[in-house]
Amino acid sequence: MVLIFGVNFAESQLVSRSLRTFYGLGPQMTTSLMAKFNIHKTAKVGVLGEKQINGLAAELSGMTLENDLRRHLVDNIKRLRDMGTYRGRRHAMGLPVRGQRTRTQIMNARKFNRIERRG
Repeated sequence: MVLIFGVNFAESQLVSRSLRTFYGLGPQMTTSLMAKFNIHKTAKVGVLGEKQINGLAAELSGMTLENDLRRHLVDNIKRLRDMGTYRGRRHAMGLPVRGQRTRTQIMNARKFNRIERRG
């Protein structure tokens, strides 16, 4: 088991897959991090050296990830709701926010606006 940024990963797991488990890191950011530390895209976590692991942990600690990013998202939506903007009212009602149609096919918007965004 290898500890990266407070999370244990199996040594047989791909580095790119393990980095994507952090909330806020997608495919593009993981590839740029791996390129910065000269890690091949098919490298496993167990192959990484101590210097690369420490570098990744230091880089990740400087980013806004996990709970901080979730809190930031909820705060932004709460700010919109408190100001009474159109987007804030749509979030509060659980309706589509970005101009999607509501006559049909509304269930996805209701499902996604219900998740942890109500703050």
